[in-house]
Formats: sequence, C-alpha cells, structure tokens
Amino acid sequence: MSSKTFSVKVESTVPCEGQKPGTSGLRKHVTVFQPWRYTANFVQSILAAIDGGRREGCTLVVGGDGRFYMQTAVQIIIQIAAANGVGKLVIGQNGLLSTPAMSFLIRKCKAEGGIILTASHNPGGPDGDFGIKFNTSNGGPAPEGVTNAIYEITKTISTIRHCPDLKVDVSAVGTQQYEVEGRKFVIEVVDPVEDYLKLMQEIFDFDALKKQQSGSLKFVVDAMHGVVGPYAKRIFCQELGAQEDCCLNCVPKEDFGGHHPDPNLTYAADLVTLMKKGIHGFGAAFDGDGDRNMILGKNGFFVTPSDSIAVIAANAKCMPYFKKTGVKGLARSMPTSGALDRVAEAEGLEFFEVPTGWKFFGNLMDASRLSLCGEESFGTGSDHIREKDGLWAVLAWMSIMAARQMSVEEILMDHWGKYGRNFFTRYDYENVESEPAQQMMTDLRNKVSTETVAAFIGKEFTEGDKTYKVAKADDFEYTDPIDKSVSKKQGIRIIFEDGSRIIFRLSGTGSSGATVRMYIDSYESDKTKFPLDAQIVLQPLINIALRISQLRELTGRQEPTVIT
Repeated sequence: MSSKTFSVKVESTVPCEGQKPGTSGLRKHVTVFQPWRYTANFVQSILAAIDGGRREGCTLVVGGDGRFYMQTAVQIIIQIAAANGVGKLVIGQNGLLSTPAMSFLIRKCKAEGGIILTASHNPGGPDGDFGIKFNTSNGGPAPEGVTNAIYEITKTISTIRHCPDLKVDVSAVGTQQYEVEGRKFVIEVVDPVEDYLKLMQEIFDFDALKKQQSGSLKFVVDAMHGVVGPYAKRIFCQELGAQEDCCLNCVPKEDFGGHHPDPNLTYAADLVTLMKKGIHGFGAAFDGDGDRNMILGKNGFFVTPSDSIAVIAANAKCMPYFKKTGVKGLARSMPTSGALDRVAEAEGLEFFEVPTGWKFFGNLMDASRLSLCGEESFGTGSDHIREKDGLWAVLAWMSIMAARQMSVEEILMDHWGKYGRNFFTRYDYENVESEPAQQMMTDLRNKVSTETVAAFIGKEFTEGDKTYKVAKADDFEYTDPIDKSVSKKQGIRIIFEDGSRIIFRLSGTGSSGATVRMYIDSYESDKTKFPLDAQIVLQPLINIALRISQLRELTGRQEPTVIT
C-alpha cells in the first residue's frame, strides 16, 4: 500500500447553466460535460450537498458504464473527493460498475452514497451523451429533496476544492493510500463482478440453472457493448457452463459499438432477427449500465416489461430468495400496464402505483412494504438492491422456466389464461422541439384540470366499431406513504369506463429537445384474443389518443421514433 502526500487547491468558478438533474441524474451531450468546469461544478455540488459531518471521512462508491469521457470523469471525482474530506472511494476496476452492482456495493460497504457515470440507455461516444447520477446510502437514486439541494448549490457555486496533482491508476484491483493535507485518503479498486455474483448466488439456485444450461435450453444474451458484458460472461459462461457464443457484444465500448444501447425491439433489432430464426428458446438484451432488460422467447416472442414483472411476481416462489423472505408488496410506475395489479389482487398483496423513477420504490422497500416492482421502460427489480436490475430479471425468468419446465410463450399464455391480458404499447417521439411538446402537455392539462375536467368526463370517443367513454382524467399526483412527500404533474391520465388508459408524459431521461411518450393500455379477458398483435388490438385507442392530444398537428411528427 503506497502513501503519497497531496495539497488542496481552491479553484474559483462560476455557475454553469442547465445543471438540474432529471429523472435519473444529469444527462447532456458529452461535449457539454467535457469542459472541466462543467463536470467539476456538478461533482463539487454533489459533495457539498452531503452534510459536512457525514462527508468527513465517509466512503463513496464510484463507477460507470464505460462510455466515452468516463475515465476522465473518474479522475475528476477522485481529485475533488480527496479535497473535500471524503475518506475512501471504492471504484470498479477500470471505472466499470453496472448500476445494480453499484447499488449493492453502496449497501455492502455502508457507504454514504455513490456516483454513477452513465447516461443509461442513451447513445455514447464523442457524439453521444454522458451523465452523472448520485445514489444515496440506501443504494437508490437520490430523492427529489437531495437532487433539488444539489441543483440549488450549482446555481450559487463559487469555488471548487480539488487535488489536481492526484492521478490514480484504476486498472488494477487493490488498495492505494494517500495523504491529503494531513488526512488519510484511500482508493480501493474492486473487481466489478465479484460481489454482485455472490449476491446472485444467494438469490437464485445456480445448481438448477446450471442443469438447465446443460439441457435443452439454448439461449442468447446481448450486452450491446455496455457494462453487462463482463457480468454476463462470468455468470453464464464461467458459473453456469454455457457456451461462449451465448454472449453477444460483451466487450464494453466507449461508443457501444456505434449502436444505441437501449434494449427494445427497435434498437436491439439484431437480437430480434436472430431470435426469429427459431434456434434459441430464450433471448435477452441489456442497456448501457445494466439496469434495463428485454425478454424474448423462441421465434422472437416479445414479452412486454409490464408482463415481465407480472409473471415474475406470480412465480416468485420459483426463486429461493422469495421462498425465504416472502413477497411483501408489489408496485409499478404509473404508465406501466395494469397486469401487475391483477397479480397483487389475486395474491392479496399490498399494491402501489408510483411516478416514473426508481427512487419512488426505494422508500417502500426500506419500509419493508415492497418486494417486487417494475416500469414499462424495461426496468424490473426487487428489494435485493434499490435499483432496477437487468441481469437479475433474466436470471428470474430462467429460474421460472427451469422450475415450470415451460417455454417463454407457454408461461405467458398460462399467465394470461389466469389473469387476463393487458394489451400495452408505448410510442416514443424523440428529439421533438421543446416548445410544441410543452404546448401539447399544457393543452392536455387544461382538459383535465380541476376547473374543466367535469366537461371532459363522460365524453365518448369512437374509432371504427369501438367506443370509449371517459371515466376519469387527471395529471397524476403521488403522495409518498412513507415520507409524505408530494410529486405533482407526473403525467396526464385519461381512463375510460372499461379500464383502458391513455397516458402522456415528457421523458426526463433525454439529453436534448423533448421526448414525448404516449402509453396505451387496454385489458382483455377473452382468451381467443390473447394471441393477437397488440398494435392491431390497440389501434382504435392509438388513433383516439392522437386525436385528443393533437400530437401530430402540434409537433409535426407523423410517426414515433420507437414503438414498444
């Protein structure tokens, strides 16, 4: 263990515009972060938002998804943390840590929090996006109170404390010790996979999964050149004995191989094409930082994220973890389909509908009221950590298949036979001009406001042979049952008498312009309709949603960028 002495430099600075964190941290085009002051200001503001007494000598975890500029940002964080009284940084080897692994390490190390360098499913590279996200001591995304405090500091920041001469090699696992003006400062570089692997071995029956891999199941997973690659190769190939060719695009790249690391039918099209050949019985894809997943069955059978969490919840006892802990409660984000609601009702479990953003699940988990949760945006997870977890979801599906000896499609058909099917789709209109997108949301809010909603309720909309009557309409508002915080303006909901829903939101995960998201959800109990294509079943509601919102007229966008 080496020990070197460094001095602190206090650098003058001025606030940078546009440093308000979104749903999951601060995301911008990488060129915005590249000027040293922009990144340094935000990192200094994160540390300043930690109470001085808790910051002094504390441990923080640092890592990211390997995207362009991450290595530079790691060094900036090291230099600023050393100068601001942090006692220890736990850093993934080469700076790599999946978001789920980060969440677990924060909890394992009893750290004050962690700084995640990712823009999640956004593109990377010199022309892509970058992001910085702060997770608190429970391992989950910082709540609004913390992100608001960080933002307020960014608006008044005048100095940055850093150790510009401190440069750390994070390529080798081990501990390094430094002295910063009489204080000890420790860097521990850790294997990014090891601790996460041990956690998965506690949650799942690896012997049963290994037997499954040696049997008839042929599967393939696509890491999309994101951070999951090393995790997938270690777990599936080394631990479970699968062939190396089951892991695609498993070398992390700064630009994700020139692809968009978003695991959906549009951006993971190569995997969809491969699965449609009928060779593999199970397929999965992950996003850049490893918290999102897409599940596919043989011949490209697509499992919506809404159905995925519902199936996992209905089959939780197929996993040793839930046999031991039981299932305390279920929750979904508001735009996610009502499939999970039906499982909660059937199982007599407490159920929660929360705004989009994983931080809302964390409070419920910490209060022991929630075990399983999901978002339609390809996020699935449980209370083993405080983040969504792509690899966990894949291992959960494999566990269910092994326990029930059924294919993906058979499991879904059986599930729908018991609970009915929620047909669901999401239309994303990316990089829409902000002004018309905001105008559309303002117009919708005017329709559902307290003063005008009475005239909207009861209104009928007809498309073809389908007629829908409005039963309820609002701008979703959530009061946290644990800390009583209130989150307003979380999305426009139009709910019809048959339970069908139309929802509109502006995404908080983009780096420029606006992403308009339109969600359509409709329940069907007629078994003869279960095999139908969701786009065909939902077309009347889609057309009605476009009519109500005037989306095409206002934004000029005739077709969505992505349909899921």
